[in-house]
Amino acid sequence: MGVPALFRWLTKKYPKIITPVIEETPFDIDGVKYPVDTTKPNPNGEELHNLYLDFNGIVHPCSHPENKPPPADESEMMMAIFEYTERVVNMVRPRRLLYIAIDGVAPRAKMNQQRARRFRSQMDAKEADEKKAELQVLLRRQRIARGEPEDVDQVIKKTWDSNVITPGTPFMFILAQSIRFWCQWKLNTDPAWAELKVIISDASVPGEGEHKIMQFIRSQRSDPDYDPNTRHVMYGLDADLIMLGIATHEPHFRVLREDVSIQDAKAKTCRLCGQPGHYAENCRGTAKEKSGEFDEKASKTPDLKPFVFLNVPILREYLGAEMYVPGQTFRFDLERALDDWVFMCFFVGNDFLPHLPSLDIHEDGIDKLIAIWRDNVPIMGGYLTCDGEVDLARAQVILQGLAKQEDAIFRKRRENDERRERNQERRKRQDEQREQRESRNSKQRRGSPDYTQGANALPASEINYNMVVNRGAAEKAIASNKSAAAVLKEKMLAQQNATPTKDTTDATPVETPSPALGKRKAELMANGDEDTESDVGTPGRSTPVVEQPVKKFDPDNPPPDTVKLWEEGYADRYYEQKFHVSPTDIEFRRKVANAYVEGLSWVLLYYFQGCPSWTWYYPYHYAPFAADFQDIDQLDIKFDKGKPFKPYEQLMGVLPASSNHAIPKPFHPLMTEPDSDIVDFYPEEFDLDMNGKKQSWKAIVLLPFIDEKRLLAAMATKYPELSEDEHMRNELGKEALLISDKHPLYNDLAAEFYSKKKAKGDGPKEVKLSMRKARVAGQASKNDIFLPHMDLRGPEEDIKLDPEVDDDCSMAVHYDMPPKTHVHKSMLFPGVVLPPPVLDKSDVAILKSKARNSGRDFGGAPLYDNSRRDHMADAQWRQPRVNYAADRPPLPQNYGNGRNGGPPPPPDPRTLDPSNPFAAFLDPKFAPGMPGARIPPPAGLPPQGHGQYQQYGNGGYDTRDNRGGYGRQDQYPPAQYGGYQQPQYPPQQGGQYDNRRQDGYGRGGGQQNGGRQNYPPQQNPGYYQGGQGQNGYGRR
Repeated sequence: MGVPALFRWLTKKYPKIITPVIEETPFDIDGVKYPVDTTKPNPNGEELHNLYLDFNGIVHPCSHPENKPPPADESEMMMAIFEYTERVVNMVRPRRLLYIAIDGVAPRAKMNQQRARRFRSQMDAKEADEKKAELQVLLRRQRIARGEPEDVDQVIKKTWDSNVITPGTPFMFILAQSIRFWCQWKLNTDPAWAELKVIISDASVPGEGEHKIMQFIRSQRSDPDYDPNTRHVMYGLDADLIMLGIATHEPHFRVLREDVSIQDAKAKTCRLCGQPGHYAENCRGTAKEKSGEFDEKASKTPDLKPFVFLNVPILREYLGAEMYVPGQTFRFDLERALDDWVFMCFFVGNDFLPHLPSLDIHEDGIDKLIAIWRDNVPIMGGYLTCDGEVDLARAQVILQGLAKQEDAIFRKRRENDERRERNQERRKRQDEQREQRESRNSKQRRGSPDYTQGANALPASEINYNMVVNRGAAEKAIASNKSAAAVLKEKMLAQQNATPTKDTTDATPVETPSPALGKRKAELMANGDEDTESDVGTPGRSTPVVEQPVKKFDPDNPPPDTVKLWEEGYADRYYEQKFHVSPTDIEFRRKVANAYVEGLSWVLLYYFQGCPSWTWYYPYHYAPFAADFQDIDQLDIKFDKGKPFKPYEQLMGVLPASSNHAIPKPFHPLMTEPDSDIVDFYPEEFDLDMNGKKQSWKAIVLLPFIDEKRLLAAMATKYPELSEDEHMRNELGKEALLISDKHPLYNDLAAEFYSKKKAKGDGPKEVKLSMRKARVAGQASKNDIFLPHMDLRGPEEDIKLDPEVDDDCSMAVHYDMPPKTHVHKSMLFPGVVLPPPVLDKSDVAILKSKARNSGRDFGGAPLYDNSRRDHMADAQWRQPRVNYAADRPPLPQNYGNGRNGGPPPPPDPRTLDPSNPFAAFLDPKFAPGMPGARIPPPAGLPPQGHGQYQQYGNGGYDTRDNRGGYGRQDQYPPAQYGGYQQPQYPPQQGGQYDNRRQDGYGRGGGQQNGGRQNYPPQQNPGYYQGGQGQNGYGRR
């Protein structure tokens, strides 16, 4: 999920990152369907190598689609998944690899969010079922009013439980078998798949789908023969795929997804009746006009949503221009700056931590962090992150910059909310006045001879489930002050000339549901139809029609916000009401902040190096304030790797008791019996905290956190009762590698695993895969379940493909990634050919201009720039500019006394420029000695000429051994390290070494590689005059 609304925000701010996908579609000739020939060149103008599918992003829209009825059963659902997957593969046309990753057991840090989502999902499904029951009641009354017989035995079909899309359920087992069957069928029947490798990581392999993909990419980059110009495409719906794409440091990377903006550009279409020409708010429920005598000419299938590529290389261009700070005191490194950008996005939202209260993407939260970062780059002296590790001292600077403006941000947010509410109230009054005018005009028309009573009324046959569920939006313009039952009653009575019957006049009003429950809930509620047949797949329940009022959240009357962040004392109220601690318990606030810092470190490592701990999680529902982070650089953060849960353990940790049909029966009593040791983990009712939000889907789900020890101890008593099949679904599995018999790797694997000579068991257990030959690194091992040249059949009788394959010529083996041997480096590899730049000079100029002011217009106390007052007009000077720069730390007491506090420390290897030719020759513990007058360049490198220099020093002159400071010079081109020389003069006040900040005014290289000696330092404390060697200010 990542940062909500990140995709829209990025595409709006950086418009050139999006390009539409050119897609060829199958066509019909005389009733014969001809598939797309994907052996032809890619119509998008570039051949793509690897396609990665975050497969849960396909399963969810296929199981509960937006624009058509849901599948009748799980077999039909699998066929829809096949169709969608083939469409995605055909538009990308990968030439080397297709990697399919299904979510497996997640880290504990993610399970807390999964638990909240699944409990909330079940609550929404229950509400959807109640809506269906309400529809049945209305239809029954309608039949009574028309004198038709009443069917008292009617039942409704329960909404399909999407919670079964969780590892360990029978549904996920069938899904894994089905997608493997489809891939084997494609390898046998599609010529474009002849040399394609398919790797399937199903739900039995631990890890989230997108992070299993990242782990695979990192493992391939660790191979010496890896092609740095591999072109990658990743499909998925989660916004964090964008950040993961940046974190790969692969310059040829795209993210594929449906175009979410197409809905805004579509012709006016009603979501209730599906007819063009009006929106749902103005829907009158009139019957659809037929196309042809029997509507046979009408379109039977909805239009396919177009897809777009989000081009990571272009996003890298944008961010490179935005995050470059002129005059910064260290060399700009785009790869490190990109890592910092990803890290700062975590503050605005991620799947593992709540976002900071003062940051919201809709309020330019990311821009605000970038502005803080830019203002503090000179103070930090380096980047926030390095290869997935965060520098906590520098992170403290960023948080201090945010804390400076936190109060003003809250006040500004309140002002905007009040302005928005005034505008909404004004529009509401205008709507009411317009309705009154229309009502008067309608009464006048009733006397006209052309008026027919009930002409615009809703036909009885047109009442359907969607109209009941969405009536809050559909009727808002004409009946905002009426209950839904009353409105529907009016429409039904308009069909009759008689006086309303007692059954209709005494109808119990039902409170109107929220039209703003959000897209997620709307999708869940639209899953069902009026079909009363039982669900063939996932077990459900038949609920008798019960007529009773249903109380819902009212968006027009949200609960009051008692914390009041915009008023003084908000921090005390926040901790008292949210955490239930005393306002004077400052130590608790530090505890929460420290846990949050641990979470930031965990998330950063998770994105860049893989899961650092399977058991760690953030133990609070809320985040601290930026002002609560104090002395975080003193924290010693370490993680215990642990091991992942087994599938049933995760199921018991995230599912509500109402979804127990997805869990083996022996575990059911643990969720429902009063004497169960863990029954408190499964509350039937739970609180939702709106936390100042207006939409219920943004509410915080307040569930108790799972106690891992109690959970595992309770489950251990039930494992002996499981069947053999149930035990099998609880085991952790391996990834599968599938290839066709036309792939160059086929004969080698067949000879190793299936030749007659090796059939006696003498063959190798594992075969190492060569990157040069197989274009994939890792190990293959024999899959004992697979037998070559067998009939290929689906896992269920109804899951079948045409033509059937009686002789399976594909091969399936187990696959293991190369073991991790070193830290993954955030860098471009030698030999990479960067894509040609897309941004022109005007794009870069505009972006840089905006970067100087963006993130400073929402909140923040205006700080006037006094240094410019004498050079600007008074009106210009008074324009506010927010400055987030943190206060510089005080200088040490011995500053300027001409004495060092000790020898300079060795240079930090993280600050060394990896592109510098001298970097490989520097030992991490190196301290400069006493070289000769000139150090020659490495072999094959020309001597440096004159250029622009920036020197970095580790310290001033050391009085004990008279060695020079460690410096670096940057010139164009290239950048090289300067030499070290013994000074002729004793240190003066300028030669001070600062113990606290590790700043120094050391000797960088001079005009040549060796450099010259400098003249004696002047009396200005801490500053060297330029001298002949062009030496200058340096900092570690």
